[in-house]
Amino acid sequence: MGSKNKLKRFKENETFSNVFQPMREELVDSQYEFKGEWNASVFKNDNPLILELGCGRGEYTVELAKKFPNKNFIGIDIKGARFWRGAKTAIEDHIPNVAFIRTQIELVDCVFAENEVDEIWITFPDPQIKYKRTKHRMTNSQFLKRYKTILKPEGVVNLKTDSEFMHGYTLGLLQGEGHEVLYANHNVYKQEGSPEEVTSIQTYYESQYLEQNKPITYIRFKIK
Repeated sequence: MGSKNKLKRFKENETFSNVFQPMREELVDSQYEFKGEWNASVFKNDNPLILELGCGRGEYTVELAKKFPNKNFIGIDIKGARFWRGAKTAIEDHIPNVAFIRTQIELVDCVFAENEVDEIWITFPDPQIKYKRTKHRMTNSQFLKRYKTILKPEGVVNLKTDSEFMHGYTLGLLQGEGHEVLYANHNVYKQEGSPEEVTSIQTYYESQYLEQNKPITYIRFKIK
């Protein structure tokens, strides 16, 4: 993507009512106005609140919102030029239960209050295979602690990935730390019983993985 195109998207994001771009300082200082107020102030209802972390182009966020109009969905990514597409689609198609936040995932517990979130989706994250990159894996112990803070007691996390490494690493960590694995599948398109929202929505890259016959894995779990 050219720099001019990126700048154009950044500018357009600033005009979108469904895009929020908090400053790092206000998040770290716990001064963010929407923390604990996303449903009341932004969506104007008390429906379940679901996040997609590292949402990329926002395809999954938007499709989930269309499929579940009685739930609120927020896609989070640091790359605003990417989720511009999802934000623009939501506005053009008049999908009111979608928002996007431009921030780093490690600040998620500064954006949302304790017990504010019902569910989290993590779709096709970078597996960060090298050992020295462990701290950046989105299902490591530190990230799970952040998610637990913002999730309601019965809240769940969904991990969908094409990386067998990420799938195995996460399963091992969950079992080792005593978290509750509700469902695990090494190939959601080949094995029966996969949740409908896992197989009926595909991202751009996911469709490419499937053309290459790469298995797509899925885990649904609760953080104890």
